[in-house]
Amino acid sequence: MLFHSMQTISWFTLLVLILFVLISFFQNPWNAVVALAGEFLRSKKFMWTFLFMIGVLLLNRYELAWEDKLSYSADFTPWIFQLEGHFVRQFQTLFHAPWVTGITSFFYLIVFQSLILASLFIYAGEKRTVFLHATCCAVILNYLIAIPFYFLFPVNEVWSYPPSGVSFYMLEAFPEFETVYRPLSGLNNCFPSLHTSISVTMAILAVRSGNRRWGFLASISAVIIVFSIFYLGIHWLTDMIGGLLLAGVSSTLALKWARRRNRSYDARTLFSA
Repeated sequence: MLFHSMQTISWFTLLVLILFVLISFFQNPWNAVVALAGEFLRSKKFMWTFLFMIGVLLLNRYELAWEDKLSYSADFTPWIFQLEGHFVRQFQTLFHAPWVTGITSFFYLIVFQSLILASLFIYAGEKRTVFLHATCCAVILNYLIAIPFYFLFPVNEVWSYPPSGVSFYMLEAFPEFETVYRPLSGLNNCFPSLHTSISVTMAILAVRSGNRRWGFLASISAVIIVFSIFYLGIHWLTDMIGGLLLAGVSSTLALKWARRRNRSYDARTLFSA
């Protein structure tokens, strides 16, 4: 057992965040904190984009409550199972070991959210404003595109569908997951996989930013997170494919928007000088 409460998860997240920034940022990490705070003061557009991102994250949380009030009761899980069969069960059987459970649960719960936070500090510290803005925009797009699917195309987690024969290994590392963490993550919010889409989105942006250390760390983290969604018995293969497509769309659109926004800002600065 690795995790006991959300407080434990928060402390681990802070430690991983600091580690990511220390490894990927080539100056005093405090400079990254100051730079991010300065960006809020310098750019109202970034401040509003960041607040919009926070709002969308809160929207995802309240989506679970709204979903319970809907009379819509479709369930596409049997259809997905007919399409995929026992892929996830065979995947689990091939790799199951206590140490694998510990690593995958750590990446699923801790590293996933640390990728987003570290991206903000690293890009702010390196003055990569295009990628700083693109990170916020990409997170927004991931959630805004995924949420309608959660309403209209509900698919239950693999372990919760008895014919799948899949075990929920998360409980080996976090026994209180269903009571502590479940309120943040709906049981039928599977397609597309946001753990896949957001982690891969952060990896794509990290690689394209030119920071090799961060690109390597984010890419390795994304691979392990995608591995974990199957190993832990949470997502279907279809969810991953949807997540990969969403990552490609979100990262591309976010970068285009951020670059256009940066060019318009530079133009205004030039003419006002």
